[in-house]
Amino acid sequence: MTRFNEYNSLFFVINLFMLCSAVRSDLNADFYKQTCPDLLKIVRKEVKDALKIEMRMAASLLRLHFVDCFVNGCDASILLDGSNSEKFATLNLNSVRGFEVVDAVKSAVESACSGVVSCADILALIARDSVLLSGGPTWKVLLGRRDGLVPNQRGANLAIPSQYDTLDTIISKFANVGLNVTDVVSLSGAHTIGQARCATFSKRLWNFFKTGGPDSTMEKDMLSDLRHVCLVNGDGNETTALDRNSNDLFDNHYYQNLLDGKGLLHSDQILFNGGDDETKSVVENYRRKPKLFFDDFIKSMIKMGNIGPVTGSSGQIRKNCRVIN
Repeated sequence: MTRFNEYNSLFFVINLFMLCSAVRSDLNADFYKQTCPDLLKIVRKEVKDALKIEMRMAASLLRLHFVDCFVNGCDASILLDGSNSEKFATLNLNSVRGFEVVDAVKSAVESACSGVVSCADILALIARDSVLLSGGPTWKVLLGRRDGLVPNQRGANLAIPSQYDTLDTIISKFANVGLNVTDVVSLSGAHTIGQARCATFSKRLWNFFKTGGPDSTMEKDMLSDLRHVCLVNGDGNETTALDRNSNDLFDNHYYQNLLDGKGLLHSDQILFNGGDDETKSVVENYRRKPKLFFDDFIKSMIKMGNIGPVTGSSGQIRKNCRVIN
């Protein structure tokens, strides 16, 4: 089947332009070496302090970088308040969180290096540190992004992959921003940490796509357990671990769960049961080879961080990540 559809054709054209910009960008790991030499230490300390309060925050901070890069490129537009805020896009509403942590990091950075470090670069750094402090791998984050000036709520509604999208649609949305099938599976592995609200998966428990029964790919004991957490008439705000039995450790256990029918979100489980031999093969490889998963995850994060960065004299360095200067 084709990886693209009419639904995403417009965004393919737009993001192709952004990708061309990314190729020309000059992001580098030493961008702030002279202008803000203690940047990495400052960010690491603030993220560490946040995770001491709530370990779940690691996944939330990682998700912020992900949903930001899929809309307008990695320009920190997800952080902007206002009527067109991406925070209120359908898939972000009651989902994205951690903005207060970003504020704290930005404040600490501004105290040391006023007007120097972009919010977009801060998002990239806190994503890396959240993975590392959860037991995952580390990598050199390429820096030098500037902050965008316009949020794009409509773009967020169209571009961000949904937990109930078909596998082809998910692959197409990744392809629209220059990410391939391996990136789909490796970046989905971020769900090895964090929690999900019942509202994001409860359709799988009771009346899956109006079949009158549960999602047949879900393991029976897990189904029974989740039905006790997510009641039929509940408000959908109860949470449970994305990676059953390994919720706070960044490892490859997530892929074992997919083999066992224990992927929490529909978009997780279809990587193995969605009829695509390529995604299934990558899942199996990551289950057997944790180092391969870590290596590919790093490559995919760096690749994602290069989507349409604002550089040079474009954009600005926001003093407050929530508003334009």
